[in-house]
Amino acid sequence: MKKLIVGVMGGGEGASPEVCEMAYKLGGLIAKEGWVLLNGGWGVGVMEASARGAKEQNGLTVGILPDRHTNLVSPFIDIPILTGMGDGRNFINILTSDVVVALPGRSGTISEIALALKNGKNVILLNFSLGDLFVEYQKAGIMIFVSKPEEVIEEVKKICLS
Repeated sequence: MKKLIVGVMGGGEGASPEVCEMAYKLGGLIAKEGWVLLNGGWGVGVMEASARGAKEQNGLTVGILPDRHTNLVSPFIDIPILTGMGDGRNFINILTSDVVVALPGRSGTISEIALALKNGKNVILLNFSLGDLFVEYQKAGIMIFVSKPEEVIEEVKKICLS
């Protein structure tokens, strides 16, 4: 019988200690259930913490890496899959997972959530408010909200022609 594969997505280098602690605990709980933990495979943030938690409970971990070399692979990944695909590896993360869990992250995590939803995968947000992240992007001037087509044109001019 096929083992259940739980994809755990979330922040890398910028992940807070609190988020990493949640990821660590989640990884351990996934392993205790006998499920496979799949993540991005790097030795930072949610990826490192969730894999470490799973390994400490003798779980099986799979890392889908964007590169073609192993220098960034977490030591807690049993099966590193080198893709050489950059962010395109997110498709593999999502399509291989039976369910996706997203912890706080940035645009990479958002792209994984969107891919999961687009492909009919269930997504569980663990202490992650997408609205808060969008507000943060809005404050940084990266995400701009307008209500009229004319406002779109004005914003494009400000961004591209100033």
